[in-house]
Amino acid sequence: MSRNRERAIETVDKALAQGETMPPADMLFSYRGVLYPATLSSPETLEALKSFEARSDDVILAGYPKTGTNWLDQMLRELESADARYTEEEMKERMDAEKKLELSVRLEFGDPGMYERMKRLPSRRIIVTHLPPHLLPPSFFQSKAKILVLVRNPKDTAVSYYHFYNKMPLLPSFSSWDEYFAAFMNGKLTWGSYFDHTVEWNKHSDHENIMLISYEELQEDQVLGMKKIAAFFGFSLSEEDFSRIAKKTSFQAMKEKSHETHGKFGDILFRKGVVGSWRELFSKAQNEEMDRKFEECLGGTKLAAMMKYDVYCKA
Repeated sequence: MSRNRERAIETVDKALAQGETMPPADMLFSYRGVLYPATLSSPETLEALKSFEARSDDVILAGYPKTGTNWLDQMLRELESADARYTEEEMKERMDAEKKLELSVRLEFGDPGMYERMKRLPSRRIIVTHLPPHLLPPSFFQSKAKILVLVRNPKDTAVSYYHFYNKMPLLPSFSSWDEYFAAFMNGKLTWGSYFDHTVEWNKHSDHENIMLISYEELQEDQVLGMKKIAAFFGFSLSEEDFSRIAKKTSFQAMKEKSHETHGKFGDILFRKGVVGSWRELFSKAQNEEMDRKFEECLGGTKLAAMMKYDVYCKA
């Protein structure tokens, strides 16, 4: 386990314990009209983020919560490591640097001074965020850094986020699925509206340094998906590398090691990892409402075609 991963477990476990005794009214803060968890970030941190300087070789992953970013984050790290072929000494140096800098697992987490400390990280930096484009630092789009954007169909995202919300001590829980569904459709959740987030990224889909990939595509053929990602970032791996990484990062393999890799958070993070579980909770009226909303926001777009909405989201 990397030193940074050890520290991430310590940080999240501490935040989880803090959340268990925190009044629901204190759990969230609002920044530019969007809610965020108060134990993990602050308005000052998000303000400081504006001046963050991206490097041309940064490996950036963006996605709305519960679209599979934790899964793809692990894949990316394995792909980058296999391409770099670090020696043991180089790997140790990177781990030591990460630990000393006390960095967070998401770009928008941590204290305002984190971005200054990130300047001392060796390249290539892997950066993961749930933020939409307009809240990312301008340097992300002005540099030649490449951004991989992960999307997932809204129905499965909604169900996964619902279970996450109600199991996560850092977030106020919902009394029912119906109450939560209204909040999801109105964007009254942490990180805001799924639809606003996805529509905004779709507008960047033709940018040469941005690649969109869907959770469903990775589920269908993980190796093929990883090959596309490797080609986008310029990674060079063997067939054996892809096969090994696919086995190591399968949902079941990651769930089995979740306590080792994520501590107590592992029980919250890993649930089913399947496509289609939305059918267990959606009513007929909710299903129709979501179909209308998706068509209104994303109908006919490149992103909608990639997501195969008609295949995975029709009753």
